[in-house]
Amino acid sequence: MLIYYNKFYHEIRMSSMHNLFFNIINEIKSYFVPEKLRYDIVGECKKCGKCCNYMYSFDTYTEQEFKFMQALFPAYKRFYIKGKDAEGNLIFACKYVSEDGQCSVYKKRLKMCKRYPAKVIRHVASLHDGCGYKVLKKNFEDYLKNE
Repeated sequence: MLIYYNKFYHEIRMSSMHNLFFNIINEIKSYFVPEKLRYDIVGECKKCGKCCNYMYSFDTYTEQEFKFMQALFPAYKRFYIKGKDAEGNLIFACKYVSEDGQCSVYKKRLKMCKRYPAKVIRHVASLHDGCGYKVLKKNFEDYLKNE
């Protein structure tokens, strides 16, 4: 009976250690797994030019970094730093936008301009007031419905 008890106790203990081990591994993995958030964008362009006169970049934080990006990608020389927002983020504008909000080099615009806005984005964003597009923001329940 004692042998059976020890074997049973050992199995329970190993099972608990096994679960603890996998819980720790999954916790560590969770720090390296990107969030799978998805925000849909719907609507149509009103051709106002606001998006071209008030842009943000997710990977450019200083004027030096912007100048470096322009050196690496000469097509970015069409953009200039317009100012900073209240949080200190750089605001960019395109020098090819005319007074009426139209692109003066429409046929030669960059791919990023042709694809703007993406139909799906992976970060929380907002668009300019009066823009014909809108971001469909989701809450936790919306994600549960899709599962």
